[in-house]
Amino acid sequence: MANKDYYAALGVAKNASEEEIKKAYKQQVKKYHPDLNPDSKTAEAKMKEVNEAYDVLSDPEKRARYDQFGADGVNGAYAGGGAGGGFGGFGGADFGDIFDMFFNGAGGGRSSARRQNMARQGDDVRLDVKVSFEEAAKGTTREVPLTRSENCPDCGGSGAKAGTGRTTCSYCGGSGQVSSTQTTPFGQFQTVKPCPRCGGRGSVVETPCPTCNGNGRVRKQRKIKINIPAGVDNDSRLRMSGEGEGGYNGGPSGDLYIFVTVEPHKYFRRNGDDILCDLPISMVQAALGDEVEVETLDGRVKLTIPEGTQSGTSFRLRGRGFPKLRGYGKGDQNVKVSVTTPSNLTAEQKDLLRQFAKAGSGKKNDPGSKSRGKENKPKGFFNKIKDSISDNK
Repeated sequence: MANKDYYAALGVAKNASEEEIKKAYKQQVKKYHPDLNPDSKTAEAKMKEVNEAYDVLSDPEKRARYDQFGADGVNGAYAGGGAGGGFGGFGGADFGDIFDMFFNGAGGGRSSARRQNMARQGDDVRLDVKVSFEEAAKGTTREVPLTRSENCPDCGGSGAKAGTGRTTCSYCGGSGQVSSTQTTPFGQFQTVKPCPRCGGRGSVVETPCPTCNGNGRVRKQRKIKINIPAGVDNDSRLRMSGEGEGGYNGGPSGDLYIFVTVEPHKYFRRNGDDILCDLPISMVQAALGDEVEVETLDGRVKLTIPEGTQSGTSFRLRGRGFPKLRGYGKGDQNVKVSVTTPSNLTAEQKDLLRQFAKAGSGKKNDPGSKSRGKENKPKGFFNKIKDSISDNK
């Protein structure tokens, strides 16, 4: 059709150079190619238009006829989008390969081949370990089984049977890579890929090692000794250098990362480096005071309960907590008391409590007090209750 504007289709001026036309075409391909616009009829139609325009303007003879006679001057020369069919201009080349050349360059195979031959560190390994609350506080040592890849002990990682070696790959001549040339509308591109026969190493094993079947690596199960330091907490991560997967081509081994989970304790809780616990006491102990024993990670210790202690009061045992993992010293143990109400009281105990209730608190202006000035009377009642409870034990 005479009204087709190929310059507008590519977005270039009529005096555009060959390089400008080629650059504009690449930009339009990136924008409208159906692989990047799936199920878009608009993009498909635009891509056909772009291909048709490039087919004409990239050819000096066709462009001259177009400039003189318009689209009719090249009618028939554009054969439905190029010799390869489909979207012309690619010459049958796979769009994915061309797309890779646009964005990744044409030399990716070389770097891939080099990586195959380079000494590389082995992969890191993760190991999950559970420890008890006490082990987390004091530290412990574990011996755990670990399966990992290691250099074959018989061939030393070469993959060749003892007494033999690797030979130069005849397919790639020892380079570890093979190249091929593709012709596209943008010119000729050379692609380099790892050799399919030697896998990029440049050498092959003619007589494989029977132990590793030529792989150079074997799976081994070993027992690893792990030191868990005092003070670890949930999700603490410990690193053991060189205890991961074996290296490649003589490279160093990877690392082993141990992720710690601390099991809960039936009595203690943790808050940072501090330990929390609850201590139930009787109302007599709360009122009169007492000396009690408290559980700690290092055994029982004595704690003094002062007179008149209220439920919810916390007492601090200094230095009875967790060691500081990245510092010096220890946290504390906080003991929170809860006053319990007695049940199943005897008639005598109930009578004593009623007498105490009638006596009041002993404070001035207390309407329930009938014995003002006798400050020790409530305590005397509690002593009777205490003795009564002790007699019934």
